[in-house]
Amino acid sequence: MKAAFFGPEATFTDIAVQSVFPEASRVAYRTIPECLEAVKAKQVDMAVVPLENALEGSVNLTVDYLYHEELPPIRAEIIVPIEQHFMVHPANAGAWRETEKIISHSHALAQCHQFLRREFQLAEVEAMGSTAAAAKYVSEHPELKWGAVANEMAAELYGLEIVRRAIHDYPFNHTRFIVLSNEELHIEKTPDFLKSTIMVTLPTDKAGSLHQVLSAFAWRKINLSKLESRPLKTGLGNYFFMIDLNHSLEEKLVRFSLEEIHALGCTVKELGTYYRYMADE
Repeated sequence: MKAAFFGPEATFTDIAVQSVFPEASRVAYRTIPECLEAVKAKQVDMAVVPLENALEGSVNLTVDYLYHEELPPIRAEIIVPIEQHFMVHPANAGAWRETEKIISHSHALAQCHQFLRREFQLAEVEAMGSTAAAAKYVSEHPELKWGAVANEMAAELYGLEIVRRAIHDYPFNHTRFIVLSNEELHIEKTPDFLKSTIMVTLPTDKAGSLHQVLSAFAWRKINLSKLESRPLKTGLGNYFFMIDLNHSLEEKLVRFSLEEIHALGCTVKELGTYYRYMADE
Protein backbone atom coordinates (compact mmCIF):
# COMPACT_ATOMS: atom_id res chain seq x y z
CA MET A 1 0.00 0.00 0.00
CA LYS A 2 1.11 3.55 -0.71
CA ALA A 3 0.85 6.03 2.15
CA ALA A 4 1.11 9.78 1.59
CA PHE A 5 2.54 11.66 4.55
CA PHE A 6 3.53 15.20 5.44
CA GLY A 7 7.26 15.06 4.72
CA PRO A 8 10.11 15.01 4.18
CA GLU A 9 11.35 11.75 5.67
CA ALA A 10 11.74 11.64 9.46
CA THR A 11 8.91 14.00 10.33
CA PHE A 12 6.69 12.94 13.21
CA THR A 13 4.09 12.10 10.56
CA ASP A 14 6.58 9.67 9.06
CA ILE A 15 7.00 8.12 12.51
CA ALA A 16 3.21 7.76 12.76
CA VAL A 17 3.06 5.92 9.43
CA GLN A 18 5.90 3.55 10.29
CA SER A 19 4.45 2.75 13.71
CA VAL A 20 1.10 1.50 12.38
CA PHE A 21 1.83 0.69 8.73
CA PRO A 22 5.39 -0.70 8.78
CA GLU A 23 4.99 -2.45 5.43
CA ALA A 24 3.53 0.54 3.58
CA SER A 25 5.37 2.28 0.77
CA ARG A 26 5.76 5.81 2.10
CA VAL A 27 5.42 8.81 -0.20
CA ALA A 28 6.48 12.19 1.22
CA TYR A 29 4.61 15.36 0.24
CA ARG A 30 5.68 18.92 0.99
CA THR A 31 2.34 20.13 2.36
CA ILE A 32 -0.73 18.81 4.14
CA PRO A 33 -3.08 19.77 1.24
CA GLU A 34 -0.87 17.83 -1.21
CA CYS A 35 -1.20 14.71 0.97
CA LEU A 36 -4.97 15.05 1.13
CA GLU A 37 -5.32 15.76 -2.57
CA ALA A 38 -3.23 12.67 -3.36
CA VAL A 39 -5.59 10.32 -1.51
CA LYS A 40 -8.62 12.15 -2.89
CA ALA A 41 -7.32 11.54 -6.43
CA LYS A 42 -6.50 7.90 -5.53
CA GLN A 43 -2.83 8.41 -6.31
CA VAL A 44 -2.13 6.72 -2.96
CA ASP A 45 -4.07 4.32 -0.76
CA MET A 46 -4.03 6.49 2.33
CA ALA A 47 -2.94 9.89 3.63
CA VAL A 48 -1.57 10.54 7.12
CA VAL A 49 -1.61 14.13 8.38
CA PRO A 50 -1.35 15.84 11.79
CA LEU A 51 -4.60 17.03 13.35
CA GLU A 52 -3.87 18.13 16.90
CA ASN A 53 -0.99 18.62 19.34
CA ALA A 54 -1.44 18.36 23.10
CA LEU A 55 0.42 21.65 23.69
CA GLU A 56 -0.28 23.74 20.60
CA GLY A 57 -3.83 22.62 19.82
CA SER A 58 -5.36 21.83 16.45
CA VAL A 59 -3.55 22.01 13.13
CA ASN A 60 -5.86 24.58 11.57
CA LEU A 61 -4.81 23.83 8.00
CA THR A 62 -5.91 20.20 8.40
CA VAL A 63 -9.19 21.12 10.11
CA ASP A 64 -10.12 23.68 7.47
CA TYR A 65 -9.28 21.31 4.62
CA LEU A 66 -11.46 18.61 6.15
CA TYR A 67 -14.35 21.06 6.27
CA HIS A 68 -14.06 22.77 2.90
CA GLU A 69 -13.04 19.78 0.74
CA GLU A 70 -14.74 16.47 -0.04
CA LEU A 71 -12.25 13.86 1.15
CA PRO A 72 -12.24 10.13 1.93
CA PRO A 73 -13.33 9.26 5.47
CA ILE A 74 -11.05 9.05 8.47
CA ARG A 75 -10.14 5.38 8.96
CA ALA A 76 -7.79 5.56 11.94
CA GLU A 77 -6.14 7.86 14.44
CA ILE A 78 -2.53 7.52 15.56
CA ILE A 79 -1.19 9.09 18.77
CA VAL A 80 2.56 9.72 18.70
CA PRO A 81 4.64 10.86 21.71
CA ILE A 82 6.65 13.94 20.82
CA GLU A 83 10.24 14.45 21.97
CA GLN A 84 12.10 17.44 20.59
CA HIS A 85 15.90 17.60 20.57
CA PHE A 86 18.37 20.33 19.69
CA MET A 87 20.83 19.23 17.00
CA VAL A 88 23.62 20.74 14.94
CA HIS A 89 25.97 19.64 12.18
CA PRO A 90 28.81 17.51 13.64
CA ALA A 91 31.29 20.14 12.44
CA ASN A 92 29.66 22.63 14.84
CA ALA A 93 29.01 20.31 17.78
CA GLY A 94 31.90 21.66 19.85
CA ALA A 95 30.62 25.22 19.57
CA TRP A 96 26.87 24.60 19.64
CA ARG A 97 26.34 27.39 22.17
CA GLU A 98 27.48 29.82 19.47
CA THR A 99 24.54 28.90 17.25
CA GLU A 100 23.35 31.97 15.36
CA LYS A 101 20.05 30.71 14.00
CA ILE A 102 17.60 27.99 15.04
CA ILE A 103 15.09 26.53 12.61
CA SER A 104 12.16 24.14 12.96
CA HIS A 105 8.41 23.87 12.52
CA SER A 106 6.52 26.66 14.27
CA HIS A 107 4.84 24.22 16.68
CA ALA A 108 8.18 22.68 17.65
CA LEU A 109 9.70 26.09 18.30
CA ALA A 110 6.73 27.03 20.48
CA GLN A 111 6.99 23.74 22.38
CA CYS A 112 10.63 24.51 23.24
CA HIS A 113 10.25 28.22 23.97
CA GLN A 114 11.74 28.17 27.48
CA PHE A 115 14.86 26.24 26.45
CA LEU A 116 15.49 28.47 23.42
CA ARG A 117 15.01 31.66 25.41
CA ARG A 118 17.33 30.44 28.16
CA GLU A 119 20.13 29.09 25.96
CA PHE A 120 19.97 31.30 22.85
CA GLN A 121 18.85 34.78 23.78
CA LEU A 122 20.68 36.38 20.84
CA ALA A 123 20.01 33.72 18.20
CA GLU A 124 17.49 34.23 15.42
CA VAL A 125 14.58 31.80 15.33
CA GLU A 126 12.86 30.93 12.06
CA ALA A 127 9.94 28.61 11.28
CA MET A 128 10.16 26.06 8.48
CA GLY A 129 7.68 23.68 6.90
CA SER A 130 8.57 20.75 9.16
CA THR A 131 11.07 19.63 11.80
CA ALA A 132 12.64 17.20 9.32
CA ALA A 133 13.02 19.91 6.68
CA ALA A 134 14.91 21.98 9.25
CA ALA A 135 17.21 19.06 10.10
CA LYS A 136 17.83 18.40 6.42
CA TYR A 137 18.76 22.04 5.79
CA VAL A 138 21.23 22.11 8.70
CA SER A 139 22.84 18.90 7.44
CA GLU A 140 23.37 20.43 3.99
CA HIS A 141 24.97 23.64 5.30
CA PRO A 142 27.85 22.85 7.68
CA GLU A 143 29.30 26.31 6.98
CA LEU A 144 26.37 27.90 8.84
CA LYS A 145 26.24 28.08 12.62
CA TRP A 146 22.63 26.92 12.59
CA GLY A 147 20.77 24.44 14.75
CA ALA A 148 17.53 22.52 14.31
CA VAL A 149 14.79 21.33 16.66
CA ALA A 150 13.65 17.89 15.52
CA ASN A 151 13.29 14.24 16.52
CA GLU A 152 15.89 11.51 16.88
CA MET A 153 14.97 9.87 13.57
CA ALA A 154 15.76 13.13 11.77
CA ALA A 155 19.14 13.38 13.51
CA GLU A 156 20.04 9.84 12.44
CA LEU A 157 18.77 10.20 8.87
CA TYR A 158 20.48 13.53 8.20
CA GLY A 159 23.67 12.87 10.16
CA LEU A 160 23.26 15.55 12.83
CA GLU A 161 24.51 15.46 16.39
CA ILE A 162 22.02 15.90 19.23
CA VAL A 163 23.66 18.21 21.76
CA ARG A 164 20.64 18.63 24.06
CA ARG A 165 17.87 16.06 24.44
CA ALA A 166 14.22 16.48 25.43
CA ILE A 167 14.20 20.27 25.29
CA HIS A 168 10.40 20.65 25.16
CA ASP A 169 8.88 22.74 27.94
CA TYR A 170 6.35 20.17 29.18
CA PRO A 171 6.93 16.43 29.67
CA PHE A 172 3.57 15.31 28.27
CA ASN A 173 3.46 16.08 24.59
CA HIS A 174 1.62 13.98 22.03
CA THR A 175 0.36 14.64 18.52
CA ARG A 176 -2.78 13.19 17.02
CA PHE A 177 -2.57 12.06 13.40
CA ILE A 178 -5.47 10.93 11.22
CA VAL A 179 -5.47 8.39 8.39
CA LEU A 180 -7.79 9.01 5.45
CA SER A 181 -8.51 6.32 2.87
CA ASN A 182 -11.09 5.43 0.24
CA GLU A 183 -11.04 1.81 1.46
CA GLU A 184 -11.23 0.07 4.82
CA LEU A 185 -7.75 -0.54 6.22
CA HIS A 186 -6.46 -3.73 7.81
CA ILE A 187 -4.39 -2.76 10.84
CA GLU A 188 -2.68 -5.46 12.89
CA LYS A 189 -1.87 -3.20 15.83
CA THR A 190 -4.28 -3.45 18.78
CA PRO A 191 -6.57 -0.37 18.90
CA ASP A 192 -7.21 1.76 21.97
CA PHE A 193 -10.86 2.80 21.55
CA LEU A 194 -13.42 3.80 18.94
CA LYS A 195 -14.54 7.34 18.17
CA SER A 196 -16.20 9.45 15.47
CA THR A 197 -15.81 13.00 14.18
CA ILE A 198 -18.40 15.34 12.71
CA MET A 199 -18.49 19.00 11.68
CA VAL A 200 -21.59 21.09 12.37
CA THR A 201 -22.59 24.42 10.86
CA LEU A 202 -25.29 26.27 12.79
CA PRO A 203 -28.21 28.13 11.22
CA THR A 204 -27.57 31.86 10.91
CA ASP A 205 -28.46 34.15 13.83
CA LYS A 206 -30.57 31.67 15.74
CA ALA A 207 -30.28 32.05 19.50
CA GLY A 208 -29.42 28.92 21.45
CA SER A 209 -28.42 26.86 18.40
CA LEU A 210 -25.23 25.44 19.91
CA HIS A 211 -27.02 24.64 23.15
CA GLN A 212 -29.67 22.73 21.19
CA VAL A 213 -27.01 20.77 19.29
CA LEU A 214 -25.24 19.75 22.48
CA SER A 215 -28.54 18.90 24.15
CA ALA A 216 -29.36 16.46 21.32
CA PHE A 217 -26.33 14.45 22.47
CA ALA A 218 -26.53 15.14 26.20
CA TRP A 219 -30.01 13.84 26.97
CA ARG A 220 -29.20 10.61 25.06
CA LYS A 221 -26.02 10.25 27.18
CA ILE A 222 -23.73 10.40 24.13
CA ASN A 223 -20.29 11.40 25.33
CA LEU A 224 -18.39 14.11 23.44
CA SER A 225 -14.61 14.20 23.83
CA LYS A 226 -13.95 17.39 21.88
CA LEU A 227 -15.75 20.53 20.76
CA GLU A 228 -13.90 23.21 18.81
CA SER A 229 -14.97 26.18 16.72
CA ARG A 230 -13.27 27.38 13.54
CA PRO A 231 -14.03 30.41 11.35
CA LEU A 232 -16.13 29.72 8.27
CA LYS A 233 -14.07 32.32 6.38
CA THR A 234 -17.25 34.09 5.33
CA GLY A 235 -17.08 36.98 7.82
CA LEU A 236 -16.49 37.77 11.48
CA GLY A 237 -18.65 35.77 13.86
CA ASN A 238 -19.31 32.89 11.45
CA TYR A 239 -18.07 29.52 12.68
CA PHE A 240 -18.36 25.78 12.23
CA PHE A 241 -17.84 23.28 15.02
CA MET A 242 -15.70 20.14 15.03
CA ILE A 243 -17.06 17.50 17.42
CA ASP A 244 -15.56 14.17 18.51
CA LEU A 245 -17.91 11.50 19.86
CA ASN A 246 -16.83 8.39 21.76
CA HIS A 247 -19.38 6.40 19.77
CA SER A 248 -19.94 4.97 16.30
CA LEU A 249 -21.92 7.04 13.84
CA GLU A 250 -23.97 3.91 13.16
CA GLU A 251 -25.33 3.67 16.70
CA LYS A 252 -29.09 4.17 16.77
CA LEU A 253 -29.02 6.94 19.39
CA VAL A 254 -26.30 8.78 17.47
CA ARG A 255 -28.38 8.62 14.27
CA PHE A 256 -31.38 10.00 16.19
CA SER A 257 -29.19 12.84 17.51
CA LEU A 258 -27.96 13.73 14.03
CA GLU A 259 -31.51 13.69 12.68
CA GLU A 260 -32.55 16.08 15.45
CA ILE A 261 -29.63 18.39 14.64
CA HIS A 262 -30.58 18.39 10.96
CA ALA A 263 -34.15 19.29 11.97
CA LEU A 264 -32.79 22.32 13.83
CA GLY A 265 -31.52 23.67 10.50
CA CYS A 266 -27.89 22.69 11.02
CA THR A 267 -25.58 21.22 8.39
CA VAL A 268 -23.67 18.12 9.48
CA LYS A 269 -20.60 16.68 7.78
CA GLU A 270 -19.63 13.17 8.93
CA LEU A 271 -15.87 12.55 8.76
CA GLY A 272 -15.96 8.93 9.86
CA THR A 273 -15.88 6.38 12.67
CA TYR A 274 -12.45 4.97 13.46
CA TYR A 275 -10.18 3.41 16.07
CA ARG A 276 -7.35 5.10 17.90
CA TYR A 277 -3.88 3.51 17.87
CA MET A 278 -0.98 4.39 20.14
CA ALA A 279 2.51 4.54 18.65
CA ASP A 280 5.27 3.04 20.76
CA GLU A 281 6.58 5.31 23.48
